[in-house]
Amino acid sequence: MTVQRRSLSKSKKLLIQNSVLYVVLTLASIVCILPLFWMISTSLKSGNVIFEVPPQWLPDGFHIENYGKALQDIPFMQYFLNSTIISVTRLVAEVFVSAFVAFGFAKFNFPGKNIWFLLLLSTIMLPSEVMLIPVFQMFTRLGWVNTFLPLTVPAFFGGQAVFIFLLRQFFMSQSDELMEAAMIDGANKFSVFVKIYLPISKPALITVAIFSFQGSWNDLMGPLIYLNDSKKFTLQLGLAMFNGMTKVEWGPLMAASVLTLIPVLVIFFAAQKYFVEGISFSGIKG
Repeated sequence: MTVQRRSLSKSKKLLIQNSVLYVVLTLASIVCILPLFWMISTSLKSGNVIFEVPPQWLPDGFHIENYGKALQDIPFMQYFLNSTIISVTRLVAEVFVSAFVAFGFAKFNFPGKNIWFLLLLSTIMLPSEVMLIPVFQMFTRLGWVNTFLPLTVPAFFGGQAVFIFLLRQFFMSQSDELMEAAMIDGANKFSVFVKIYLPISKPALITVAIFSFQGSWNDLMGPLIYLNDSKKFTLQLGLAMFNGMTKVEWGPLMAASVLTLIPVLVIFFAAQKYFVEGISFSGIKG
């Protein structure tokens, strides 16, 4: 009887703990989703109810014309194409280059390896604003201002330090015997990287791809500094221009924001399984 009572007591305690955890997570989820819900609701409202007090959470009708106006007020499709070109180029470059560098740190020994890796990680703590002026001067002298080159070419020269760190952790969790067996069969190191380690690193690579796409798609500072021609603007610059109009129409502005957010949401939910798996694997072995 005593054992049964203890078992029931532990079960009740566990049930209470899980219930509290679920309630806290549910409340936290609601808080996170609330701004998104408000943005979507506002995109469907007429202008005279957006700033009502108390706020009207549900739209007063589905004013789809806000989306049509958003597409007309700015060259949305041109900005969408520009953002896609920049984001996809950076994604491909950062994923491959970061994986290439991370593979070297994870699987090869060379003089000063730990020091170089420490220096690489230290760049994460360096604010981008510190390098803003010298980097801008460099690209100005190269004649790259008002082109996509400053926004894409740097991705081909090392990727981001945090991506290298995540991929290095993943590669270190993979057995060295795979590389040894392939090299015994005559494969060179680059072939081992491309044909063996990249395919089995799909979850980690997709995780890096999501972060890369989200970062470049939502980037405002880079395009704002380097792009002068309105035909080369990205969606984030387009939204900033929309917001800077003399008379801001909040319904169409929120509609444009929703349309801008859709690609990021689609990519995240399509790759959610691999994203969670990649994050969990990246910390297996330090």
